[in-house]
Amino acid sequence: MYAIVEIKGFQYRAEENTVLSVPLLKTAKPGQTLEFDRVLLVRNDDEIKVGQPVIEGAAVLAEVIGNGKGKKKIIYHAKRRKGYRVKKGYREQFTNVKVTGIRVP
Repeated sequence: MYAIVEIKGFQYRAEENTVLSVPLLKTAKPGQTLEFDRVLLVRNDDEIKVGQPVIEGAAVLAEVIGNGKGKKKIIYHAKRRKGYRVKKGYREQFTNVKVTGIRVP
């Protein structure tokens, strides 16, 4: 059984006991349980339910593992023959959540 769930504008395939790396959830603390109710699709064996756009009453239950930062990403801009060079970088923050269950109406 799995579900396609939308979290902060991104879609993830959620199965039980899988760890998802989602964009930073500022209010989430490690050990806290979360409920994501924007479930777009649920598949259970041969049965598939598709929402219009979401499935009413369905939810993905998850536990927060922790927050972190990803690898550094470099943005480099240059204009040829002008002496213009700009190098910037950032580390994207994320929250790891472990899917504990999928609730289907």
